[in-house]
Amino acid sequence: MSESIIHLEGIHKSYYMGKQAIPVLKGINLDIFRNDYVALMGPSGSGKSTLMNILGCLDSPTMGKYILNGQDVSKMEDDDLATVRNKEIGFVFQQFNLLPRLTAAENVALPLVYAGIPKKQRIEMALDVLSRVGLADRSHHKPNELSGGQCQRVAIARALVNNPTLILADEPTGNLDSKTSVEIMAIFDKIQAGGNTVVLVTHEEDIAQHAHRIVRLRDGLIETDRVNVRQQAPALH
Repeated sequence: MSESIIHLEGIHKSYYMGKQAIPVLKGINLDIFRNDYVALMGPSGSGKSTLMNILGCLDSPTMGKYILNGQDVSKMEDDDLATVRNKEIGFVFQQFNLLPRLTAAENVALPLVYAGIPKKQRIEMALDVLSRVGLADRSHHKPNELSGGQCQRVAIARALVNNPTLILADEPTGNLDSKTSVEIMAIFDKIQAGGNTVVLVTHEEDIAQHAHRIVRLRDGLIETDRVNVRQQAPALH
């Protein structure tokens, strides 16, 4: 059996308005395995963004257990969570979140600064991963000199540079046109085929169809968790 990278057991999350608890997640049980490719889907208010924040160690559950790559992160303090985030998780956001004054290579190298890697080595690693996403020739350009699709490639390269356990993508094509979205999803397909574990949050069915598993949430619970038949079907020759 594959090794479980993510193990969620009885995950609850409530937010408080005054003294009133508003339950958002109501008992999530989920295992995601090494080299899995999972799409999280659900209508607005289903809890998928809250679940992504917990998976990404950006938030902690109110109740339940979260084991990430063998570590129980559900009770960790913020400083320890930040360390885990930097080491274990590569994030790709809808808004790209690039620093405007830094070049593509410098943006990609940022996680390595926090990891304490020397500058020369950081830039070498950044250039290597930029070439993997087809942007080697744009490494000295700043975000305002790049297209939306190129900015998202830089963001993907930044997510990959630490060789994380998990790539977590939140609506990664939300700001892109259809043609660019197809190109970006082809990169995620390649990343997963290369051995990475990919979890993407999306409300778009055609984007979710790239994943091998589709987990649908509704009202804070997992409604369905199914293998994506389209991805499992043998290719026609």
